Amino acid sequence: MIDLTTLQVIWWLLIGVLLIGFALTDGFDMGVGILLPFVGRRDGERRVVVNTVGATWEGNQVWFITAGGATFAAWPVVYATAFSGFYVALLLVLFSLFFRPVGFDYRNKLNDRRWRSFWDWGIFAGSFVPALVFGVAFGNLLQGVPFAIDIDHRASYHGTFWQLLNPFALLAGVLSVTMLVAHGGAFLAVKAEGKVAERGRRVQIVASLLTAVLFVAAGVWVALALPGLRMTASGAPERGVGYWMTNYGLNAWAWAAPAVGTAGALLAACAAWGRRERSAFVACGLSITGIIFTAGVSMFPFIMPSSLDLAHSLTIWNATSSQRTLQIMLFAVIVFLPLILIYTTWVYRVMRGRVSEQHIEQNSASMY
Repeated sequence: MIDLTTLQVIWWLLIGVLLIGFALTDGFDMGVGILLPFVGRRDGERRVVVNTVGATWEGNQVWFITAGGATFAAWPVVYATAFSGFYVALLLVLFSLFFRPVGFDYRNKLNDRRWRSFWDWGIFAGSFVPALVFGVAFGNLLQGVPFAIDIDHRASYHGTFWQLLNPFALLAGVLSVTMLVAHGGAFLAVKAEGKVAERGRRVQIVASLLTAVLFVAAGVWVALALPGLRMTASGAPERGVGYWMTNYGLNAWAWAAPAVGTAGALLAACAAWGRRERSAFVACGLSITGIIFTAGVSMFPFIMPSSLDLAHSLTIWNATSSQRTLQIMLFAVIVFLPLILIYTTWVYRVMRGRVSEQHIEQNSASMY
């Protein structure tokens, strides 16, 4: 039997893996959606863009649903508190996501330029808003969220939606958008043909460089100006500027995360410049992995710090489910996660190959 402490660390890692899986798969979908109105100059090119992700975008969203379900089961207090504090932001994400499935399915129902343009911009909104809001949410987590927990273990949020839109959070939001745009551009360079692929490649070079610059800027801000949290010897949290860097001083291996995040973005730009599209796509994925792990390593063991009362901050030690629940869920993950990975790999293998306007014209009835 695995002890509770080990299970808590395992589930911290597993939820991190699920978030990365979501960012790597649905992330390039969102990047493609953001780029749709810009890299597609006419309807044929936009149909190419849509159909690069048309066969897989629904399956990719399973990672998002799974990450949400795992958070609910493993960290129920975090789930409840986040939906209290980020309620308006999460509703904004939900409403914007409505445009994605409707846009994909409806844009080709009428052969009308204005109709299709409307749904193209709907897909853009359904991709841009979640990418921005998720980054803003992580930016606020690093600053602390104004919530408190009463004696009945009920969380109450004492902030407003507009307080979430602070300078550091907006920087994190823009970073989230640029890294997903880079990933989407890299995917278009691999999956599309002709001018669409070339435009995706060019966008990816710029977005990758911006990702590296913004990530380094955010890191400097966190190290030199942003108040963070750390655990004292007695196990109580304390707050101070640069405290999010504590884990890097205690564990040299932790520097691998920001190194991969920065180097991956730079390598992606270099690979795209040299027209090594597949290498650029892989490098973008490494960059995303490094960036997300950097946030997790910096905050460990905190999950959702409280800016009102440090003692109410949620950590992997005080916010997890029971040992039995974590064990049962771990067994389910061991059984089902490999099956999901095998199925996903098979789907991408079957759907491999580039998308061209000629291919769409020949298979118009079955394409988006």
